Amino acid sequence: MNFIWYILIGLVSGFVAGKLMRGGGFGLIVNLIVGIVGGVLGGWLFSLMGISAGGIIGSLITSVFGAIVLLWLVGLITRK
Repeated sequence: MNFIWYILIGLVSGFVAGKLMRGGGFGLIVNLIVGIVGGVLGGWLFSLMGISAGGIIGSLITSVFGAIVLLWLVGLITRK
């Protein structure tokens, strides 16, 4: 059951990060991937800063933060 929550949180956070960073999402599958990878990245970055977020809201905030950082890094790499 937790796996389903991770997928849903990843989907929502990828969608929110796509709206915040580029003004539009990338589609369901890419938003899911960005959200899940962003969740891992956000959790790692939060642990480096000594921040611990629990619950669904904390997981969503962590995932959105990580997805935004991921999209920012991708933007730096692909910028001409």
